[in-house]
Amino acid sequence: MRVFIAIGLATAGVFAIAASLAPIAAQESASAAAPYQLPPTHFGSENPQAVHGFDAAPGFADAPVPKNPLAPDAKVVGQQTCTACHSKESQTFAHTTHALGMQVAFTANPDTATCEACHGPGSTHAQNPAQAGAIIAFTKDGGTPVKTQAESCLGCHAGGPRDHWLGSIHQRNQLSCSDCHNPMAQFSGEGLQARQSINETCATCHKDIRQQFNRRSHMPLPEGQMACVDCHNPHGTINVALLKTDTVNETCYQCHAEKRGPFLFEHAPVRENCLNCHTPHGSNQHALLVAPVPMLCQQCHSHTRHPNDMFNEQMLGNAMAPDERLMGRGCLTCHSQIHGSNNPAGPRFHK
Repeated sequence: MRVFIAIGLATAGVFAIAASLAPIAAQESASAAAPYQLPPTHFGSENPQAVHGFDAAPGFADAPVPKNPLAPDAKVVGQQTCTACHSKESQTFAHTTHALGMQVAFTANPDTATCEACHGPGSTHAQNPAQAGAIIAFTKDGGTPVKTQAESCLGCHAGGPRDHWLGSIHQRNQLSCSDCHNPMAQFSGEGLQARQSINETCATCHKDIRQQFNRRSHMPLPEGQMACVDCHNPHGTINVALLKTDTVNETCYQCHAEKRGPFLFEHAPVRENCLNCHTPHGSNQHALLVAPVPMLCQQCHSHTRHPNDMFNEQMLGNAMAPDERLMGRGCLTCHSQIHGSNNPAGPRFHK
């Protein structure tokens, strides 16, 4: 009996050793069958192209050198000439999105434009750095027209959300890309904004709109739960307010889908425009309303199906002559489905 037990244990040990060696053998056979393995992560290499196996640097490798109308005879001088004088700017720029992409492209092909992909050919500027406009500058006093600045950025960033930049309200008011963006420093978490966030960048000019978000009822923008670009496209749209959709209602429906319908019984002002009753940025009334509920409703509904008396502030629940029809939610106490109703008994939006 003991002999059989010993033989069984020995057999089990052999199978256990074989099982432990099987993954190693499989891994070795897979390595032999597939010689192209993922390269090691080694960003500090002097030759990233060889380490990471890049055939060609994507994106930035094809960045064009923009033309500078103020220096038509300027020639490309290369990155080393720029950094020889602008070492401080180079250090600040080093960890930005553009810098990382340009460095990969430059490593793959030393003839790739880097600094001059945005600022244009630099030979004239190198010969006379004090000459205004010798290079495409993105500052107010740099001497470069806003149109030339925008064309430099659109050389890579054309299309997509910027399809309607030409003719937009921002373009007509001579805004430069650098008024909102700063590609030379990493101030914001996304979008290379000139301020720490999109909302702060927009508030640089739109202080009146930003102030509305401090009112009692407001969209959750101050809390950081949404941004101006959730509703607007600052680079231009087909409407005046730079809305991302064709209409105000379509923009609101992106979040308030339950108000879209369709409804058997629709409220005409609601279907026409949400702004008939609501102000989108902030209000001191309930639910972003443009006026208190009794007075808001009476802008359209006066002397109909109720006693011929106009409700006013003195008839509110906490006023001198409170009226029972204005208690609680006012008109909405009875007409609760004010955005529309699918109930067969709902022409008056009771249900």
